[in-house]
Amino acid sequence: MTSDLLLLPGLICDDRLWRDVTAGLGMPARVADLTQDDSIAAMAARTLANAPARFALGGLSMGGYVALEIMRRAPERVTHLALLDTSARPDDDARKQTRRSGMAAVREGKFGLVSRAMLPGLLAPAHLESALAEEVHAMSERVGPDAYLRQQAAIMGRVDSRPTLAQITVPALVGVGELDQLTPPALAKEIAAGIAGATLVQFAGSGHLPTMEKPDAVVAAMKEWLAR
Repeated sequence: MTSDLLLLPGLICDDRLWRDVTAGLGMPARVADLTQDDSIAAMAARTLANAPARFALGGLSMGGYVALEIMRRAPERVTHLALLDTSARPDDDARKQTRRSGMAAVREGKFGLVSRAMLPGLLAPAHLESALAEEVHAMSERVGPDAYLRQQAAIMGRVDSRPTLAQITVPALVGVGELDQLTPPALAKEIAAGIAGATLVQFAGSGHLPTMEKPDAVVAAMKEWLAR
């Protein structure tokens, strides 16, 4: 198993996103700070500047966009790649408009309402009325509105990563919650088909945040991935 693991969080997520997975893996891991920049390129550059010389890389959702940018910039530094609940595609116009609407509401001081309204898209229905939903909301509150605005701008400006998937040659894990509405399994299948030798795993009973919803299943998949 590799000794250095670098993990990338999603939109308005912090290291809580990965807490249960890193505990289950029983190995040290760094969770990058993706709150400071308003472009995927800048997030990738900051992450690389603070990363070990060589590392296994995992990203969920927005973290996956950053991971794919890192693969374009410094593929020689990455030993393994895990892409969870993410997409290789750029936003379409409808998705950008949804993001702009959320950003407008946040600028009007409605961040709490916006973050709560996101929960049905983040979690499987069975988890919406649970303590886990409150943990997800608390995580978004810690990250806060300013980072939300920067991150949404970065996400909207990301490039199409599909043309560069074939350049990825390290052991790759592509995982997705079977109930993910934001980046559904079809998008994971597209990524896995584009990376030679990629392993595709669907997490039963999970929405967009399997690292919090079904951490044991994610740990099992990542252990196999890191052993490759």
